[in-house]
This record gives sequence, structure tokens and C-alpha cells, in this order.
Amino acid sequence: MAQMGRPRSFDRDQAIEQALHLFWEHGYDATSLSHLKASLGGGISAPSFYAAFGSKDALFQECVQRYLGTFAQVTECLWDEQLPPRQAIESALRQSARMQCEEGHPKGCMVALGVMSAPSPENAHVSAALTASRARTRAGIVACVERGIAAGALPANADALAVVFDSFLQGISILARDSVRHDLIDAAISHIMLAWDQSATENPGH
Repeated sequence: MAQMGRPRSFDRDQAIEQALHLFWEHGYDATSLSHLKASLGGGISAPSFYAAFGSKDALFQECVQRYLGTFAQVTECLWDEQLPPRQAIESALRQSARMQCEEGHPKGCMVALGVMSAPSPENAHVSAALTASRARTRAGIVACVERGIAAGALPANADALAVVFDSFLQGISILARDSVRHDLIDAAISHIMLAWDQSATENPGH
């Protein structure tokens, strides 16, 4: 049953998608309630907005969860132990770069750019889910490097490789936001993966 107090033209699912793009493009603090209402369209009033979403904070969290359940899934291959660890990392980098550069939504990664979403201390809680997602991806990269070490493909002191790949992954967001071409970023991934290969050749047991 449709809830009362909203215009007939109001499509909540579509509104979430539009709000997601707005937060993704501008971040939490820079996205005002008036921006959200204008973007959602349908003549939505402030009472209708609060009835539909509860608050700007609640809407942001809902958008974050949608992002994490869709776009952010490009790095979940890091946790696929059926993939060789080097392949898992390379797949995560290439899939993330492709997603961040594609048309139809803002460029870059909302998770990576989310570190700038709530600069004011009173809003620090806002980006907690994005921070947790970055930590999960970082842990996935570490797990892949540790798998490589355990399998004897990498030397025991290769743990810094995880920082190399994590740093590159985070940097893709800025490159994509600055309209660096996807083919250049994809070619750069081939170069960054040489760090794994170089480390592997330094492993006496390899």
C-alpha cells in the first residue's frame, strides 16, 4: 500500500539512486537538503522527505549500503580463495578501474572518496561504513599477499606489497575523478602487477 503524504510521482527506489549519485559526486557535507530535494524531483516537500527517509544522515546510510551492495562488489574477488592470490588482486584492480571510469554514474569510488565525506568532527560517524569498507578491502589485499607468501610464491618479507596495491587502488579514484582515461589506468595496472612478479623472483624458494 502506498504511504500517505508523498506525491504520486515519487519513486522511492529511483530517489535512492539519484541521492546516491549526488552523495557520490559531492560527499556528505556538501550535499544539502535543498540539493537532495531538487535532485529527487516530484515536488517532494520537506515533510515528505523526512517521512520517506527519516533524515539526511539516514538517507546517506541507505545510499552507502546500496553502493556497497552493488558498485563496491568489484573488489569482493579478493576474498575468493579459488582464485590464485595474484589473479585476485589484479582482477580487483581492473574491475574497480572499469567501474570507476564507466559512464552512467559519478567517476571514482565512493568508498575511497568517502574519507572526505564527513570532515567535521560532529559528522565523523557518517562515513563509518565507508571506512569499514576500505578496511575490508585492505584486509582482502593483505590476505592475498599472505596467501602468496604461504604458498611460497612470495618471500616472507613481501608484506609491504599489500600497501603498494592498496595505495594504487585508492589512487584510481582521483585519476578517474580527474578524467584520466580508463585504458591508461588499465595499462598502469599491468605495470603495478610487476611489483608482485619482481618480489616473486626475489624469493629463494620460488
